[in-house]
Amino acid sequence: MQFAVRVADVDEQEEGPPERVAAENARRKAEAVASEIADAVVLGADTMVCLDGRTYGKPTNPEAARVTLRALSGRQHSVIGGICLVDGGAVSTAVAVTEVEFRELSEGLIEWYLSAGEWRERAGAYAIQGRGAALVRRIDGDYLNVVGLPVVALLELAPWLLPD
Repeated sequence: MQFAVRVADVDEQEEGPPERVAAENARRKAEAVASEIADAVVLGADTMVCLDGRTYGKPTNPEAARVTLRALSGRQHSVIGGICLVDGGAVSTAVAVTEVEFRELSEGLIEWYLSAGEWRERAGAYAIQGRGAALVRRIDGDYLNVVGLPVVALLELAPWLLPD
């Protein structure tokens, strides 16, 4: 099976319940790519980080990343992963929620993390699979959802990905 990564040029929804927004954004991405490629199975994904009803998207600069990391410091937040699978005319969506608790982050730790640049293009300004692991105290749920693709939810949508 061959895979290719395509960036979908779509307007992402920003307002509304995070689970619905993540699923909707994943659907928009998947359908946009599927409309350009005939007979392809297309997977769209979207990740959101939420704390106290506020969504923390991808920071645009180091200061925005610093503000986000300070807000998450010592707190538990939700990582919401929406996926959409377009297979022919069938469109299926799923959402995964993983709870992540951050350690208390010192200013030195925040600066060390920011200096690596991992915060770029990351919802919530961190990448758990890299240096960002040093920021996390514990998680409850699918680790791969925090990385960016809720594999458990994907396999429920597409069990044919696994051997019999």
